[in-house]
Formats: sequence, structure tokens, C-alpha cells
Amino acid sequence: MNPVEVRGLAKSFGEVRAVCGIDLDVLPGEIVGFLGPNGAGKTTAIRCLLDLIRPTAGTLRLFGEDARRGGVRARRRVAYVPGELRLPPRATAHELLHEVARLRGDCDPVRRAELVGRLGLDPHRPAKTLSTGNRRKVALIAAFMTRADLLILDEPTSGLDPLLQQTFRELVREAKGRGTAVLLSSHVLAEVQRTADRAVILRQGRIIAEGTVADLRGRAAQRVEAVFAGPPPDLAAVPGVTDLAVDGQHVRARLSGPPGPLLAALARADVTAVDIAEPDLDDAFRGLYDDRKEATL
Repeated sequence: MNPVEVRGLAKSFGEVRAVCGIDLDVLPGEIVGFLGPNGAGKTTAIRCLLDLIRPTAGTLRLFGEDARRGGVRARRRVAYVPGELRLPPRATAHELLHEVARLRGDCDPVRRAELVGRLGLDPHRPAKTLSTGNRRKVALIAAFMTRADLLILDEPTSGLDPLLQQTFRELVREAKGRGTAVLLSSHVLAEVQRTADRAVILRQGRIIAEGTVADLRGRAAQRVEAVFAGPPPDLAAVPGVTDLAVDGQHVRARLSGPPGPLLAALARADVTAVDIAEPDLDDAFRGLYDDRKEATL
């Protein structure tokens, strides 16, 4: 049984269609990046999966259980970090984590203390005095101290500094190593690129692309810069070259497809420097949204 199986999920709020018939799977031990800008439908889909809101249509299963009828049993195996985080203001982090452990019954106090140290949290301060980043630490510790088989993380690193974001990525990889599945919802592309096995990209409630991170990067246009000793050649007709910009002897462009034709054109010119940058997930993401095209892998 897969930790997550979603078929035809749709959710409307009056006339607004937030999610439009998406399919989504998360396999055991797999990290899936759930990508899209604010308003793409990521959080709505997660809330439907957790039965926090009811879908307009679709079938949603957690570990083979219907997310609504069998959700209580299934959710015992899930730990969730919400994107919008509210904590009881007077309770300390220690009290909150103790209560989570008491309610769940699957938390190791040694593991909890280890996470408090790794994330640098002062557990004795009331929640109302904690910064956004420190409140986020409480939520992450509450999730990672469990023995959950599925982690659902919605914008989990909001407010964390770069060093703690690195610690977060280590925690995710360690969870994967224990066989835990992870659904990581984010608009921080570097975060997904460094951790996810596969990515699903949403736009306006629809999946517009999905595949391995390597697949998505392979679809992205490469950034090209070249400097010539004299006037640059006309590269506009070279197959795959777009967004051509010439500034004196300096040329910038984007390249889609095989580089052979461009390299042949450059070889016939007096090139003093050339750089063809390997695309990253940010390039793929921008290309999908800038072109306003539906895409699949």
C-alpha cells in the first residue's frame, strides 16, 4: 500500500476552483516535492488529504485507507507540519512537545532532546515569545521525533536561516533512510532539488509537470554566455537558441535541445570565452510558468 494515493482530486470554494482533478502518489521511502507558487493549490490538496477540509470530488487514500472514513487509523502513521503555524501562546516549547508525545504515543524522549539540540531551540520559552523561525523549529521537532511512516511538510523551512535549512535537509534524508515517505510542499526550489526523488509542479490547481528532478532539469533551457574577439556572429537562426541578447562582443542566450548546432556555430567564430550553464530546477520551473504551457513528463 502506498502512503498516498490521490485520484481526481478537485476542490472548489464557491466559484473558485482551487484544485482541478489532480492525481498524486507517494511511494514508501520516497521524497516527493510538491511545487508551485502561492495559490497553486498545494495546501488545499494537503488539507483535503488530511480530511481537514472536504474535497469536491476525488478519491484520497492514506496507506490504503479512505482519507475520510478510515482517516483516524491512517493518520496515526502521519506527521504533519502545516504552512500556517499557530501555537498556544502561554505554553512553552517543552510543554507543547510533551503534549504531542503524550497524544501520539510513538515519540522517543531521547530523540526529542537530540532534535532540540540540533535545531538550537530553547524549549523553556513561552510560544508567544518565539520568533517565526523558532516556532517553526517546534513544529519540525514535533514531526521528526515521531515514528511516522509519512511526513507531510507544508513550507517547512519558512523562517529558518540557511544553516538550519541544511539541518532540515539532513533530517529529511535520514527519514528517507528509515523508509519514511515524505511529501514536501514548497516554493523553495533549491530545497526540493537537494532532497526530492521526484517533483510534481502545480499551476492554478492543475499538475503541469511531474517527473524526477533530473528529468525536469533536463527539460529546462540552458543559459549560454559567450565573448568574442570581434563582432559576434548571428546566432538567431541556430536551432534551440532563444532569448538572444547582444551587448558589444558579449552574447547571452538560452539553449533548448542538443548543443551541437550552437557549438558548431561558435567554432566558426573567434570565441574568447564561453559558458553553458547546466540548468537547475529553478530554470525548469520558470520555463513552465513563463511559457504558460501545459507540460508532462
